[in-house]
Amino acid sequence: MPFIEGILKYNSLSIVGLEKNTGKTECLNYTLKRLQNYPCSVAVTSIGIDGETVDQVYKTQKPEVTIYDGDIFVTSEKLYRQKRITAKIIDILNYASTAMGRLVVAKAINTGKVMLSGPPDTHNLKRLLNEIKNKYNCDLTIVDGALSRLSLGAPAVTDAMILATGAAVSINIQELVNKTKFVFNMISLPQADESLCEKLKDLPNGLYAIDTDNEIHDLHVKSALMLNSTTSDIFRYGHTIYTPGIISDSLINKLKTQKNTESFTLIAKDFTRLFAAPETISTFMRKGGKISVVEKSNLIAITINPFSPSGYFLNSDKMRDALSNAINIPVYDIKRIQ
Repeated sequence: MPFIEGILKYNSLSIVGLEKNTGKTECLNYTLKRLQNYPCSVAVTSIGIDGETVDQVYKTQKPEVTIYDGDIFVTSEKLYRQKRITAKIIDILNYASTAMGRLVVAKAINTGKVMLSGPPDTHNLKRLLNEIKNKYNCDLTIVDGALSRLSLGAPAVTDAMILATGAAVSINIQELVNKTKFVFNMISLPQADESLCEKLKDLPNGLYAIDTDNEIHDLHVKSALMLNSTTSDIFRYGHTIYTPGIISDSLINKLKTQKNTESFTLIAKDFTRLFAAPETISTFMRKGGKISVVEKSNLIAITINPFSPSGYFLNSDKMRDALSNAINIPVYDIKRIQ
């Protein structure tokens, strides 16, 4: 059963799509179904809303989320009343209300269909994941991501992730491969030195320089986004720069325009903090600049959906082969491994 045993190593998993209609719900349904063959207690929720039968943008049919006997699921009060499953409410979360009411934690008594709606922000999602593990004694919690919420794949949120891509990203296979490969490369960025990571992981937002002895110096810049407003030399302590916040084009452009770019290293909190344009990042790295992370994500697999909501269909084998040749990770068409 492809990639299922890899999932069992972790306490939480996010399924994240590069675009809407890349097959996240298909992947979730496949995963939930296959997990029934293992002695594993499972919970499932979403950030945003998932499981609706009709896509609200394209008005196309979407697969509903199938929950199995014994599974725990979290959704809003309104969507809980619309469920097509027998379930027992085990908790109501007052700290994570949504536009559709409080969040309901329920346990399925049989197999049926639900629409999922979880915490709207990662802070409350992390709190929920911790409660599911420790309060409800679940081995694995799966989070179905909303549109382009790559932040769910951050190691501070979930332990592992699956990335869904497909024709909705591009109907040109090479362009699809290029876009997916770039995100894969960001997820796969190497982790910085372990002892250095220990020093960096709890630093507040700002900009820091690391010297050759791995000593950290506060550059007294509140955010990398404010870099253009400072006149100080941010490289006076060395060529390694760290920020726990968002990294935009301005910081990387400053690095890549220095002499001997290959001697410069940028350290990010994790891959989700990189908001610079792909061209900016790629140019910096082609010139020899290095990017590493404090917290590295665990990408288990990439899934593909050859169907585009606009009506196009790509050859699944060609798409899978092209992606497999470009990246070193298993690639699956979920509908063909059912």
